[in-house]
Parts: sequence; structure tokens; C-alpha cells
Amino acid sequence: MNITDIKVRKLFDDGPMKAIVSVTFDGQLAVHDIKVINARDKFFIVMPSRKNPDDTYRDIVHPINAQFRGELETAVIAAYNTALAEAEAAAEAAPEEEAEPIQL
Repeated sequence: MNITDIKVRKLFDDGPMKAIVSVTFDGQLAVHDIKVINARDKFFIVMPSRKNPDDTYRDIVHPINAQFRGELETAVIAAYNTALAEAEAAAEAAPEEEAEPIQL
């Protein structure tokens, strides 16, 4: 199974959750709501889950082995870093555009 697309849906500044991501596999299966977490100076992913009646959480979908989890985590965190760099570049460019005087 190959990762064919990763979309960073939302970035967060505050708190340990840094992004929400969707991943497409083989151009045929999409998994939404994968979270990018930063805790103890380490990034990792948390798979989509649902809350059980006893207030515990259970993954809806998850990698079966550590090797694939590592591949998925590496790809998602790389996509997050790219999206973060693009967002920072856009934020830096925006004030420059506003500072230019309007010519009539």
C-alpha cells in the first residue's frame, strides 16, 4: 500500500496538537483526522478514534505493524513541516504586500 497524497487540513499554533491531516492510499482510500502531536520535543501521529461509553478511546483505523507506522509517521510529519514552512512564508509575505502604497 502506497501513500499517494497527504493533505494538511488545519494547522494549530497553541497546544500539543499541531495539525489535522488526511492521507490517501493507492489513490483509492482516504483516512481523515490523523493528528500531528508535539509532546516532549517529539512529533508523532495519532490515528482517528472514537469515544467509547466508558470514556476511553478506540482507534477507528490504525497501522498493523511498526514498520508501516514509521513510514506513515515520517511521511505525515514531513508534509506537516512543508505546510508549516509554506504558512510561515505566506505570513511573512502578507505584511510586505500591505505595506506597499497604492498608486492611483
